[in-house]
Amino acid sequence: MAAHQNGSEANHSQSLKHGLKSRHLTMISIAGVIGGSLFVGSGSIIYNTGPVVFLTYALGGLLVWFIMRMLGEMAVLNPDSGSFSTYADRAIGRWAGFSIGWLYWCTLAMLMGWEAYVAGKILNNWFPFIPIWVYMVVVIGALVVVNLQNVKNYGEFEFWFALVKVIAIVIFLVIGSLAIMHLWPWGNPAASGISNLTSQGFMPNGGSSVITALLGVMFAYIGAEIVTVAAAESANPSKEIRKASNSVVWRIILFYVGSMFVAVCLIPHNNELLKDSTWGTYSLH
Repeated sequence: MAAHQNGSEANHSQSLKHGLKSRHLTMISIAGVIGGSLFVGSGSIIYNTGPVVFLTYALGGLLVWFIMRMLGEMAVLNPDSGSFSTYADRAIGRWAGFSIGWLYWCTLAMLMGWEAYVAGKILNNWFPFIPIWVYMVVVIGALVVVNLQNVKNYGEFEFWFALVKVIAIVIFLVIGSLAIMHLWPWGNPAASGISNLTSQGFMPNGGSSVITALLGVMFAYIGAEIVTVAAAESANPSKEIRKASNSVVWRIILFYVGSMFVAVCLIPHNNELLKDSTWGTYSLH
């Protein structure tokens, strides 16, 4: 039976196109972590948690790092394009693989709807003459078209789309850091530097708010696991999976923890506009 399983895995590996390069996987891992939860959904978490929120993201990032290390080891041992549910299938049983696979599918199906609505809400704020549902249809249609491409073209789409998000965050971090240090020429002269971290308490809502915020934080990190699935389509899966799972923690620190630190320095955590930002009603000007 073991020989039959190994032979099946070898045949499955040979059927893959292995069209993804290292740069594709790097950007896929970044794109998997960065999404609407950073650009929009983080506002309500800041409002309910306070300045300590950036440490909450750091704690969630640590948990994700442990998960990615374990998932990376399994993916290196058995590279598979059938998602991580195949590992539960092999180790626990078919019921576990079946349950995890469908739960993961339902999660991503609901997440796509939320992401499409958030994208439509943001675009509608810029171009209000077009209804939100039109933007949603266009976004979902574009996602379907991209995912129907062959693996090489899919990797190229992911690379350039992720690059746009990376550039946007880097620009935000640079401008935000300059504004905090009062070096941004178009900034508010009355900007408070880092005083927002302590002016109303570093943890104004108590320690329980940090634990509660972890639910939203872990939701934000959904997608980090995608790279271990995609890496099976690379020329050297073991090497690429190892590299991606080891480097995800640094991306989390830079993009999430760094962005949250800059945000809580620039915006008072009790700003009422942050409360409903989960639905795309708040934007930085």
